[in-house]
Amino acid sequence: MRGVVFDGKRVEVVDDLEIRDPGPGEVLVAIAAAGLCHSDLSVIDGTIPFPPPVVLGHEGAGVVEAVGAGVSHVAPGDHVALSTIASCGACAECNRGRPTMCRKAIGMPDQPFSRGGRPIYQFAANSAFAERTIVKAVQAVKISEDIPLPSAALIGCGVVTGVGAVLNRAKVDRGDSVVVIGTGGIGLNVLQGARIAGATRIVAVDANPEKESVARQFGATHFLRSTAGVKEILPDGADHVFECVGRVELVREAIDLLDRHGQAVLLGMPAATAEASFVVASMFLDKSILGCRYGSARPQRDFALYAELYRSGRLLLDELVTATYPVEDFAKAAQDAEAGRVARGVLTF
Repeated sequence: MRGVVFDGKRVEVVDDLEIRDPGPGEVLVAIAAAGLCHSDLSVIDGTIPFPPPVVLGHEGAGVVEAVGAGVSHVAPGDHVALSTIASCGACAECNRGRPTMCRKAIGMPDQPFSRGGRPIYQFAANSAFAERTIVKAVQAVKISEDIPLPSAALIGCGVVTGVGAVLNRAKVDRGDSVVVIGTGGIGLNVLQGARIAGATRIVAVDANPEKESVARQFGATHFLRSTAGVKEILPDGADHVFECVGRVELVREAIDLLDRHGQAVLLGMPAATAEASFVVASMFLDKSILGCRYGSARPQRDFALYAELYRSGRLLLDELVTATYPVEDFAKAAQDAEAGRVARGVLTF
């Protein structure tokens, strides 16, 4: 079968991948569509360390092909969106409703694939850039068949990360002010999360002026090319600032833009050893710096919520899909993503 493999030096679209059968508690999914996220590119450039060879992709949707023993919530033929959180369901964090913090779901890559007899790792417990993948049952979330699979795929990373950061982590409330630094795939979902939450002033910041129209479509009330003008719109500062780029100097700017009681939420991914600085005294006005993994989500609950918000017209999914590419055109999709030409490019099988 076809898939996108990174061997530690280069990326190749191959057609000779093999995958094992699903075991107990596992689901085999035929992937229909998979969004290309910057996290995939970060594996390639080394920002996210990951052992090679690895099948990339982590934002996918498809149709269940087979299930292992003990799986009852999905069956062959069901449409599913895939989560990256292979949580155990039994540890203290899972029982607290925090599956993103499950220690058994972090840093334990499996090798369900092989090529020429050599095992190949699975990225983010998902590997959606393959014709078929195996996930834990908890990662397969059943969705309505009337949701286009290229759009449904985006729920599994960009949407849950951005919208979830707003609703679950920051808990943005009606009337709050929000600044979003960076309007790529994650930033756009933060914008629409803020709109859904009822924020009244939503300032999008991006150096690329061509992104203004789509930022406003997703919920921005103001658009700036730098953070320099934020204080003119929000003289006292913002209730919430989301850094969606992953640059340490922007982390500092996010903190400096906060009002009293404000929260800076870090979503962009800098290098693993990157450090940021801030004025410590400024934090004594009850300001907070928040990390956020995967939108602090409970995927089986949240994916269903986002699907219903989409069906009611409140959550934009189709509008995120700027372009689709056959998997063989991965290189072109990656170039467009790196150049910022797409909100989300989607690979299809």
